[in-house]
Amino acid sequence: MSMFCFQCQETVRNTGCTMRGVCGKPDTAANLMDILIYTLKGLAVWAKERQPFAPISQDDGHFICQGLFVTITNANFDEARIIAYIKEALARRESIKSDFLQKYKAKNGQPFAKTLPDCAFWTAETDSAFYEKAKSIGVLATANEDVRSLREFLVIGLKGVGAYTHHAAILGFDDQSIYDFAVEALASTTRDLPMDAMLGFLMQAGEHAVKAMALLDKANTTTYGNPQITKVNIGTRNNPGILISGHDLKDMEELLEQTQDTGVDVYTHSEMLPANYYPKFKKYPHFVGNYGGSWWHQDKDFTTFNGVILMTTNCIIPVKDAYKNRIFTTGNAGYPGVKHIPNRPQGGKKNFSVIIALAKTCPPPQELEKGEIVGGFAHAQVLALADKVVAAVKSGAIKRFVVMAGCDGRQPSRSYFADVAQALPQDMVILTAGCAKYRYNKLNLGDIGGIPRVLDAGQCNDSYSLAVVALKLKEVFGLSDV
Repeated sequence: MSMFCFQCQETVRNTGCTMRGVCGKPDTAANLMDILIYTLKGLAVWAKERQPFAPISQDDGHFICQGLFVTITNANFDEARIIAYIKEALARRESIKSDFLQKYKAKNGQPFAKTLPDCAFWTAETDSAFYEKAKSIGVLATANEDVRSLREFLVIGLKGVGAYTHHAAILGFDDQSIYDFAVEALASTTRDLPMDAMLGFLMQAGEHAVKAMALLDKANTTTYGNPQITKVNIGTRNNPGILISGHDLKDMEELLEQTQDTGVDVYTHSEMLPANYYPKFKKYPHFVGNYGGSWWHQDKDFTTFNGVILMTTNCIIPVKDAYKNRIFTTGNAGYPGVKHIPNRPQGGKKNFSVIIALAKTCPPPQELEKGEIVGGFAHAQVLALADKVVAAVKSGAIKRFVVMAGCDGRQPSRSYFADVAQALPQDMVILTAGCAKYRYNKLNLGDIGGIPRVLDAGQCNDSYSLAVVALKLKEVFGLSDV
């Protein structure tokens, strides 16, 4: 095998991709991602040693989260940019290492002499050495299957924590405890630990995932207001357009600002649909609504859209010739040959002028459908309707809440979710978040006394809202558990 990746639900035979990722990731990119994780572990090892003298800085902590984010499924296929992250990780590691060694010697009067793992020292003179090293440090390098499983489970959990923490940091919200845990947890995967200790790190990863989602919820709602019940247009207008996909609301904000009064409309796609629910974005008359469906429909949706596409994060799939000259990536997203919008300068904004200029030359989107879909049921909005919801439950009008949330997938068996949504009794309400909702959010499932039977809280990270709602209902009805 030339690679091994098993971090998503689409892997070959549900065991792992060994030649090329089902997502489209080539073995070379997969191996570079293994190296990036390896170098982040080395950075974490030295940061952990330095903790008695100084905690990980917010900047270095954010970089760790960003580096983890780059390696998640369908985020970045651009090998040159992954190599740039590796080199930056090595440079940051050496800086932390040098700082620690000086502080240690000053305090103890002698050089540091502890034995540390290879990732704390490894480097490479050439880019080709990165690919070669990957053969010996990938997922399967750990022989013991139980140890391997626990270590990789932790790393995959940290990728999720990293993604949400990165989004919060972009909006100026940080939590030092998350950065400290990322250091501790990554470093732990380089040591031989008892099973109980490894399971303990996994439980802590779950706790920090909730903490990261709460932080991002605070960042989003503080910056853009609490999501409101919104009817989202799914039709089109007769202007050229830009279709924004991914998850990054900061990019959404800056794109709307820069397209104002240009004659170019803005539409959301897939996980950006919930941007329609935030009060701050509602003031833009050229923000039309949502176009298309979930991530795996993008090859068709992007083709018929006709205009420019901006991928802000995951989930990009292999780019088709039909739209390769009008798709751009930004942030942690990347694809070979696709033009990339650079990060915003310190204290500044991203420059989307190239995208806007190209959009003006494009024909309007081809209309796929007409109508509206309703969303905006994050925790603040649902709790504002608490009296109405509680009354419906007490009267028996609502018998049960069913959570169906997460990511959509392209397997035909995923039709199960639409089948369930249609088969559920009329006295049941579906709580949803993430792009799985596209399986049923356009179905006519009706309402219960004015309460829609599908309550969409938002993006995948807004699953946090569903937990808040469940806990509130538990409290209101005096229950011992959800």
